[in-house]
Amino acid sequence: RFNMFTAAKIGGEAAPGYSSGEAMRVMEQIVRNHLPSDIGVEWSGLSYQEKHVGGQTGLVLALAFLFVFLFLAAQYESWSVPVAVILSLPVAGIGAYLGIWICGLENNIYFQIALIMLIGLLAKNAILIVEFALERRRTGMSIVNAAIQGACARLRPILMTSIALIVGLLPLMFSSG
Repeated sequence: RFNMFTAAKIGGEAAPGYSSGEAMRVMEQIVRNHLPSDIGVEWSGLSYQEKHVGGQTGLVLALAFLFVFLFLAAQYESWSVPVAVILSLPVAGIGAYLGIWICGLENNIYFQIALIMLIGLLAKNAILIVEFALERRRTGMSIVNAAIQGACARLRPILMTSIALIVGLLPLMFSSG
């Protein structure tokens, strides 16, 4: 029984190259086309969450960008300085979507969580570059030279952090079971 109705539990997984949302739509279409009208489909667990909360990726990403911007505006006490940090984030998002498209992967909940983590990591790196560039700008350097010096000063730590993250995730990537 499910929700006090006689029920049959069906478990499944999307075929490679298809998202779980596509598989759920196909299942609902099969029920509509091949079963009597008094038989319906209800979802439980992760499928229920996906069905009722799905399609909010844009809203979550927009809120992530907004909060990053507001925190930076408060930190730098400026509305214009955080723009330099925010400008790096869409490029990374486009790169992430391009990467899953090239690899034939789907935009699932794990990718969306990774995208939010990527926004945080890139914002941290951009914050450090902007911070170092601002210090050099205050000493009288031109904007271009301060930006170049800030980026050069932070390149090695950014690479070290990124490589450590990638190497730390490799066991998860190659695991099975």
